[in-house]
Amino acid sequence: MGAITVIDEVEALLEDIGFEPETSVLTHRQAQVLALRERGISQADIADALGTSRANVSSVESSARENLSKARETVAFAEALRAPVRVRVPTGTDLYDVPQLVYEACDEQGVKVDHTAPDLMKAVSDAAGPAVSGREISTPLIVGVTAEGMVRVRHQE
Repeated sequence: MGAITVIDEVEALLEDIGFEPETSVLTHRQAQVLALRERGISQADIADALGTSRANVSSVESSARENLSKARETVAFAEALRAPVRVRVPTGTDLYDVPQLVYEACDEQGVKVDHTAPDLMKAVSDAAGPAVSGREISTPLIVGVTAEGMVRVRHQE
């Protein structure tokens, strides 16, 4: 597949998904590079297609991923602000005790959690990442539950 064809396809993809650089946390170039990388294209091939260096593509990709990470954190923060239920889970808490803490807090606020206890433990463990070591919470967490019952986990600072 030629460089022009790949760039044309990525431009069509960005248009199809409604990418707007004016309202996005990504620049147009960052969106291009991420779209190409998601298609499995190497940084060197992207550099050739865009007429730049591999180092530049690496830098653009790194900045794009950092911007996405910040955007995700901002969304999580906004969701935590409006979540009617916030449960602080201290260091040393057994992961198996977290569902009961969340269910009790939700009952007090009249919020329904759409997770069984095992699903809730998995959701918390997956979202907390290294803050859960085995069955133990190793970094304090805040488990938020939105009015719609969505669970969001944040590391407590």
